[in-house]
Amino acid sequence: MKTQNTLFILLLILTFVISACSGTSTSSTDKPGDTMMESAQPTQEVMMGEAMPTQDTMMDEAIPTHDTMMDDTMSTPDATTGSSGDTMMDTPAWFSTSLTNVNTGEAFTINDLKGKVVLVETMAVWCSNCYQQQTQVKILHEKLGMRDDFVSLGMDIDPNEDSAKLQAFVEKNSFDWMYAVSPADVSREISSLYGAQFLNPPSTPMLIIDRHGEAHPLPFGIKSSDDLLAALQPYLDEAM
Repeated sequence: MKTQNTLFILLLILTFVISACSGTSTSSTDKPGDTMMESAQPTQEVMMGEAMPTQDTMMDEAIPTHDTMMDDTMSTPDATTGSSGDTMMDTPAWFSTSLTNVNTGEAFTINDLKGKVVLVETMAVWCSNCYQQQTQVKILHEKLGMRDDFVSLGMDIDPNEDSAKLQAFVEKNSFDWMYAVSPADVSREISSLYGAQFLNPPSTPMLIIDRHGEAHPLPFGIKSSDDLLAALQPYLDEAM
């Protein structure tokens, strides 16, 4: 009888222990599993929020605005630039000043000659160096022959000389290209733009105005016809 009681008590204890272990196992299996799933798997909303930027954000980052594109690709034109960065000079005021060709009596401006290559010499009737330089210009014309796209212009910058005196000089020497008396304001601007030596005739100042209206001063001193031709040729070969 005592043995039966002992076995019964042991069976109750064993049953209790098994029940207790089973409860602990279920609790430790279910609860941590739920916690792990919650920690390891973010919600769909969190994933979408972190992994995918909004359409507005993508558009802001990937596509520059029209204003930004214009700022990056095109410089703003100013007084010296044109479209796509091409250089555009300010036209000197003297280009639009009316001059009179003493050989024909016709009025003209430098702007009227745009598209042509123009060889300009500032000179005076009394200047012997000017005379020598103009004899080289005469030979230059003979070498070039008749060209509609080339013009020579002698500009008398001596304020004491007038059209009549200049005309007599060119007729005497058979200089049949364009000659004009330079107005005082034109002479001042030429000096300001290209140097005071352009008002010193014995230094035989000359410049080339190309087809686009840009002036290119030549070295001072008497230049041979070959020197002049070499200086002019790149501009004569250049298309408008």
